[in-house]
Amino acid sequence: MAGSDTFYDLVIIGGGPGGLSAAIYAMRAALKTALVEKGVAGGQVTMSDEVENYPGFIHISGAELSMKFAQHAQSYDLDMISQEVTVLDPGLDYHTVKLANGDALKTHAVILATGGSPRKLDIPGERELYGKGVSYCATCDGFFFRGKTVIVVGGGDSAAEEALYLAKLCKKVYIAHRRSELRASKILQQRLFNDCNIEMLWNTVVTTIHAGKDGVERVALKDTVTADTRELDVDGVFVFIGFNPNNELVPAGTRMNADGMVVTDEKCETRTPGIYVIGDLREKFARQIVLSAADGCTAALAAAYYVEAKKSMQADTCELPPESD
Repeated sequence: MAGSDTFYDLVIIGGGPGGLSAAIYAMRAALKTALVEKGVAGGQVTMSDEVENYPGFIHISGAELSMKFAQHAQSYDLDMISQEVTVLDPGLDYHTVKLANGDALKTHAVILATGGSPRKLDIPGERELYGKGVSYCATCDGFFFRGKTVIVVGGGDSAAEEALYLAKLCKKVYIAHRRSELRASKILQQRLFNDCNIEMLWNTVVTTIHAGKDGVERVALKDTVTADTRELDVDGVFVFIGFNPNNELVPAGTRMNADGMVVTDEKCETRTPGIYVIGDLREKFARQIVLSAADGCTAALAAAYYVEAKKSMQADTCELPPESD
């Protein structure tokens, strides 16, 4: 059990695919490692009904994939702590991870794997139908909607890019945007308008998502100008209105982009030596399970090198005897 005087080589904060992958590589590198997760191991992946793009598994549920990640990590006798982290306090000699129960873990290195979450519409049916027609990732779930009709909610670059991706797979793609013009870049807008498979629904918001026997069946729409309402038959709803990184524990002075994602080097290391950021919290091209796992591998290997180098320096440090009179 961890206590207030527990010292680790590495503390991993977050138990999603990135954090669990980091734990596997850290334990194999013989680092004394703790993984702290306040919820269920596996992160948001556990909420996905189907995963078909993780190498080695043609078809697997998110919950089962998460369980396999966790079982693999625990097979090395990983110290898993079910607690919330309240503070990450970086230091020169060591870093301190403070827990909600009052314990403080001292460690040479920290891997932040706290991820983030897509912004929600917060409308009836959204939560209930997540994974059953409601999605926040077209590249993850678009495959399941081949030949079907979907609606994309949003007006930025992400919404445009995902709509263009879905248009290659789906019979029809609607884009609902609350305004009369998009925020997406001009070149993306041009591609949208030139795609005969995409139809714009201007000044439109989705107010309710209705279920059928197989999942999403239709949505209720409202005109933001006239307040008129109507319903539209769709098989899926893809929401792209932003992403909220869980960056509350990121130390002050850490470089972040305009969206709150942490900017790291190729080793996933921040400006603070020994502190690494991986997964959806890190600035990168795409958010996928396999990329988070890859980040975990990279950061753990880098942390192992850092810890061994630090221990070697400490072992080589000695005090000279006092000079005799």
